[in-house]
Amino acid sequence: MNRQFSLAGLLRLRQIQQDQAATGLASARSRSSSVRALEASARRSLAEGDAPISSSASLRAVAAARSSSHSMLADLQNLSRIAEAEEATAREEFIAARTRSVGLEKLQARHDAEVHTADLRAEQSTLDEIASTVWHREEQEVRS
Repeated sequence: MNRQFSLAGLLRLRQIQQDQAATGLASARSRSSSVRALEASARRSLAEGDAPISSSASLRAVAAARSSSHSMLADLQNLSRIAEAEEATAREEFIAARTRSVGLEKLQARHDAEVHTADLRAEQSTLDEIASTVWHREEQEVRS
């Protein structure tokens, strides 16, 4: 039996791909979280009470500010949707990479178990041979 796992190089490649996919997923989650935090902050700002309006100029200024804030909120909502889509894509890529490496990891575990079993058999065979040789020597000494 070959002691070296024949697919070890491919397994290392798959594990590197899995690590890269995990890094991409973490980055996408971070971006998505940041955009959601910005959106929540914008919503809180819009929900806060308005300044007292004392003239038509201040009314126009408040209206312009609220319009700008609503536009910014719409942009943040779009960014949030994009970030969530990127996160979902990154999650799918990670799951696919993990799936590709799991099968190879199971094959390696099975190979390692078979190598270990072969080692134990060889050791047991050696021990049996030693015991048999010692027994035959003792039998010959007793007969002599």
